[in-house]
Amino acid sequence: MSNEALAQRLRVPFMLKLKELMLDESMVEDLTRVYIPLAEMIKIGLATEQMHVIGINGAQGAGKTTFCELMKLTLEEGMGLRVAVIGIDDLYMSRADRQQLAATVHPLFATRGVPGTHYVQLGIDTLEQLAGATGSTVTLLPRFNKATDEPLPRGQWERFTGRPDVVLFEGWCMGAAPQPLGDLIEPVNDLERTEDPDAVWRSYANLQLKTTYARLFDKISLLVMLKVPSFEKVYEWRELQEHKLRMRTKGTDGLRVMSEAEVARFIAHYERLTRWILQEMPGRADVLFPVNTNHRICLD
Repeated sequence: MSNEALAQRLRVPFMLKLKELMLDESMVEDLTRVYIPLAEMIKIGLATEQMHVIGINGAQGAGKTTFCELMKLTLEEGMGLRVAVIGIDDLYMSRADRQQLAATVHPLFATRGVPGTHYVQLGIDTLEQLAGATGSTVTLLPRFNKATDEPLPRGQWERFTGRPDVVLFEGWCMGAAPQPLGDLIEPVNDLERTEDPDAVWRSYANLQLKTTYARLFDKISLLVMLKVPSFEKVYEWRELQEHKLRMRTKGTDGLRVMSEAEVARFIAHYERLTRWILQEMPGRADVLFPVNTNHRICLD
């Protein structure tokens, strides 16, 4: 089937998905600009692999969840492929395990985010089980509840039957490489300057990238980067998100919304690695999609 015919067949379900996600219908043009070309590339890769793991990297606000939803639809309905979706955020440790890490390595590990705060082996085991699955095998896909800051009980994890053709594996630090050791000396913000003056926290996180996370990222067969304009834009987007939430929930008891100072502190945990990824990854990503200030993929 030609790409033109494929686009015609997918146009209606793609538009319905945009409506479901409450996205502007003008994004339908991305079907032929972004999703069908990438789907064709993925399908070609399946000629040499039984299961294709597509790593999708993007900073907070890059639109990874939306990208995966639309990519999944294109692959399933356009190419007839079976697709599983996993997020690295769903591998976050429980608060108790992070507290243990905070007590034994560094207090900043109490906050989820940087490498070292994920169950990496769980991710490896999940991908390996999917790759080795038969038609009747049921694989549990991990899920994390950010509202409670805890993994969901295993009984609430998504069940995937059989072996997928494609796994969309997304995350803010997906495929990240460790920094050169010399780059760890100077702090990048006040959080590092005041709470990690000896570089223990950032050095441990960097070591995790070099060791356990490298084994996880080795499972990736195609690395896609959604490149945001800058780290400053990541902070701006997150603060805007929290501001809207504060306005909507004003006067509502029991709901926890971050203040501006809390947003700044939370995002500071991600700053070093986000800046490094924006600097280093574009030169080696298999597919690079620039994301503009309106959260749209911009290929021009």
